[in-house]
Amino acid sequence: MKPETSASKSSTKVVLVTGASSGIGAATAQRLVRAGYRVYGTSRRGAGPDGGNFEMLTLDVTDDDSVDEVVAQVMAQAGRIDVLVNNAGFGVSPAGAEESSLDQARAIFDTNFFGVIRMTRAVLPHMRALGNGRIINIGSVLGLLPMPYGALYSATKHALEGYSESLDHETRTRGIRVSVIEPAFTQTRFDANLMVPDAMRDEYRQIRAHLNTLLPTQIAKGDDPGVVADIVLRAATARQPRARYTAGKSAAVLALLRRIAPAAMVDRGIRQSFKLDAVNI
Repeated sequence: MKPETSASKSSTKVVLVTGASSGIGAATAQRLVRAGYRVYGTSRRGAGPDGGNFEMLTLDVTDDDSVDEVVAQVMAQAGRIDVLVNNAGFGVSPAGAEESSLDQARAIFDTNFFGVIRMTRAVLPHMRALGNGRIINIGSVLGLLPMPYGALYSATKHALEGYSESLDHETRTRGIRVSVIEPAFTQTRFDANLMVPDAMRDEYRQIRAHLNTLLPTQIAKGDDPGVVADIVLRAATARQPRARYTAGKSAAVLALLRRIAPAAMVDRGIRQSFKLDAVNI
C-alpha cells in the first residue's frame, strides 16, 4: 500500500469494524464502503468475506497488545478513525445459566463486553484529537429483554447498554457520540460459532435439545444482516444520533412491548416464543 499523503488522510472518513469476516460485521463494512468511507475490518484470522472490498486486519479484542497494534496500524495508514463499530462477539449454546463455569462466563464477557471497552479506550484519544467521532456498538434486543437459557449472552448485552449510554454522556461535549444497535434474530452463522457449555447437567438435557433445535429455525427466519448495516450507517451519519436504534421490525416490536406492555404479558410472551412450557423439564 502506498504511503498516505496528509491530504488523502484527511479527505475520507475512516471506519474500523470488529468482527467483520462474516454476518453483521461484513455487511456493515461493505455498506459503509458503498457510502464512501474507508473501511478497515478485523477478525481473529484476518480473513475477510469473499469479494470483500475493504482491508482486513488481524485482531483479538481480548488482547490489549493486539488492540493497540491494530489501532496504531490504522492511524499510521489513514491518520484518523472517525467511526468505531464494535461488533465482535459470540454466544454460548442454549443451556442453563449454571451450566457454564465462571471461566466460561469470564470468557464471553471478555469478548462481548471487555472487548468493547478495550477498543473504545484505544480509539477515544484519537477521536478527541480529531474533535469528533462515532462509536457504534452492536447490541441486541437481549440487552432489553431476558433470554432464558441464554443468560450469559443476554447479560453481556445488558452491560453494553449501560456502558454505552453512560459513555455517550461523557463524550458528547467533545463531539463524540455513542449509539447501540439492537437487532433481533439475524440471518448469520451465529449459531455455528456458539461455545459449548462446559458444566452441563443432566437436569437440562431435554430443554437444551429443544432449544438447540429451535434456535437455527429462529435465525433462519430472522432479518438479513443488511438491515442492521443500514441502521449502523444511519447512526454514523445522523446529525443528532440516538442512544439506541432497533434494527428490523421484530426488534422494534419487542422494544415497544418492553416499554409499554404489562410485565406479565411480556413474561408470558417470552415463554411462549421459546415454547418453554411445552417441554417436560
